[in-house]
Amino acid sequence: QVELVESGGGLVQVGGSLRLTCKTSEPTYSLLNMAWYRQAPGKEREFVAARSWSGGLQFYADSVKGRFTVAGSAPEDTIDLQMNDLKFEDTAVYYCNAGGTLPGRKYYSTGNYWGQGTQVTVSS
Repeated sequence: QVELVESGGGLVQVGGSLRLTCKTSEPTYSLLNMAWYRQAPGKEREFVAARSWSGGLQFYADSVKGRFTVAGSAPEDTIDLQMNDLKFEDTAVYYCNAGGTLPGRKYYSTGNYWGQGTQVTVSS
């Protein structure tokens, strides 16, 4: 069982920046691919960004490309999400995910492990 711990959410103004961090509560000694998802009120959870276990591959939703950046790799079992130029529509609960696969190295397929979520609110 992998426990994910998230931090870094909060309230920020439009155009501002936030950095989210997710790490496993204990070293897993596994080569974990990791990702961030988000869920806005009344909407389904959606993919935001992911990184391969080595950090060499990164994937982004079109809505965040050029504004968000992921970092981190195994064996530290961390994934950071640097969010710049935040918009109202970025307001959501952000969830860390781990253990996904990378079919054809083209996208991140959701893993089984989820964090508890951290709230990001973008205001005027």
